[in-house]
Amino acid sequence: MPKDAERAYLANMGEDGREHSLNKPFSDPQCGIQLASIGFIMSLLPPAPARILDLGCGGGWTSLFYARHGHDVTGQDIAPDMIDLARENATLNGLADRVRFLCSDFEGLEQVGHYDAAIFFDALHHAEDEGAAIRSAWRALKPGGILITHEPGEGHSQSAESIEAMAKFGVNERDMPPHLIIARGREAGFTRFRVLPMPALLYSTFYQERDYSGRWLSKRRWKMMQRAMRMLFNPDLKEGAVVVMTK
Repeated sequence: MPKDAERAYLANMGEDGREHSLNKPFSDPQCGIQLASIGFIMSLLPPAPARILDLGCGGGWTSLFYARHGHDVTGQDIAPDMIDLARENATLNGLADRVRFLCSDFEGLEQVGHYDAAIFFDALHHAEDEGAAIRSAWRALKPGGILITHEPGEGHSQSAESIEAMAKFGVNERDMPPHLIIARGREAGFTRFRVLPMPALLYSTFYQERDYSGRWLSKRRWKMMQRAMRMLFNPDLKEGAVVVMTK
């Protein structure tokens, strides 16, 4: 069962996996992109000290960023050893008194009307029932609260990395595109929706070095301009994105 695999994930990763989780995002090959992503998400949060629910927090690195930013943070994860690691992480970073951690299933949270914002950061695509997870977040939020998701789009489940993770660890690696998140959000009762580009997409579009030699309006440059315009005015609802939904 995927949920049992999620609970066993850290143990199955071994000591190297534990060290990786404890030192994220700096242990991640995509550290720069991860830092950009968490920075963008913090810019979308209500002013501190807002009450933040960090869903599927793993080893807690995202929760610690929100807490250091001045928020009142609860990190949630299904795996008891991940929660123990998150608490250790908070102690090592001097934040044990500013963040709490809850071991539970985000598809069935019991908290109601408590939080100003809830966040799925690369976690919702591990759900068995994304609708139940989004309904849990809706219940946990105050009226006017926001849910932020940072999730991969269509094709994620078929990537070599995802196939390897599913085969090796038995976890879910699902596509979680904006159109699916928004559909489940509407069903849960969310009323306002924004779809924003992933920092990884911004990096690949604007920051990666490219050779634009030749004609000013070359085919390569024209494609880049079209891509940028779509991000601004017509975001692709199949592509990985940051989605913001308001209760």
